[in-house]
Amino acid sequence: MLKDLRDVALFNAIVSSGSLSAAGRQLGLSLAVVSKRLTQMEQQLGVRLFHRTTRHVSLTDEGLVFSEHAQRLQHELEAIDNALANRLDRASGTLRITASHSMGRIWLAPIVNDFMLDHPSVNVQLHLSDRVIDLAASGYDLAIRYGALADSRLVARELAGNRRVLCASPAYAARHGLPQTLEELSSHQCIVTGDTGITEWRFGSGEQQRSVPICARLQVNTGEASHALALHGAGIAMKSIWDVAGDLRSGALLPVLENYPLPAAPLHAIWLSGRHQPPRVRLFIERLRQHLAHSWQHF
Repeated sequence: MLKDLRDVALFNAIVSSGSLSAAGRQLGLSLAVVSKRLTQMEQQLGVRLFHRTTRHVSLTDEGLVFSEHAQRLQHELEAIDNALANRLDRASGTLRITASHSMGRIWLAPIVNDFMLDHPSVNVQLHLSDRVIDLAASGYDLAIRYGALADSRLVARELAGNRRVLCASPAYAARHGLPQTLEELSSHQCIVTGDTGITEWRFGSGEQQRSVPICARLQVNTGEASHALALHGAGIAMKSIWDVAGDLRSGALLPVLENYPLPAAPLHAIWLSGRHQPPRVRLFIERLRQHLAHSWQHF
């Protein structure tokens, strides 16, 4: 039987990070301390929880069983702490957020910094990835995403509007010109983002929506890569206004086909349905909503 409930958080950190050293960095512990505590945990339980190599760990069958209960137990312990914190309206604990690279770097980083200054009892884990993370499996409190929900287990709160724009650099415009009609777009070099082959872009909405074939000479897997390539003159990119507003204002990027709107995809805060929302999550969502709504007015 476990003698220290902090070992549950240690176990979950090892599972989520994939290594003892990464779990140590996440919790502020040395590798030696993490290894010692894991060994003690396994001795107390009488089972081996992980297969270990020099760089990676993976769960044993017993570890898989323990993992199901450990995640639930940590959520319950946090709920107890948050219920007490709610009585004081105090934000504390670890706030786990996932968002895209661009959104995290440009917008979330300064907001997170200000939030932590105002709430010194809150720690933040900010995971940036253009891949949609499974909140139920990963343990994140919150995701910041564009567009509608595709999972009934999730709840979304709209943070701010969003529009997508086509843009290219002045260097690209000097070499190739810019399309003036949708028909002309097909003869231009386009940069597409995603793991599947994209051969068309859609314009308009509802019954007025129209698909236009494109020449996708460049395909990348992150929005940051498409942004960088557009700045370097590699082609025309489709970007969220949140990612490129500064470059459009400065002239580093030029708008393309402004009179042909693209389908909108508002920005949402997303969390698991039915999960108790602790003060740190509730207060951060409200801080984020106020900041982004104010910024949206200036786009």
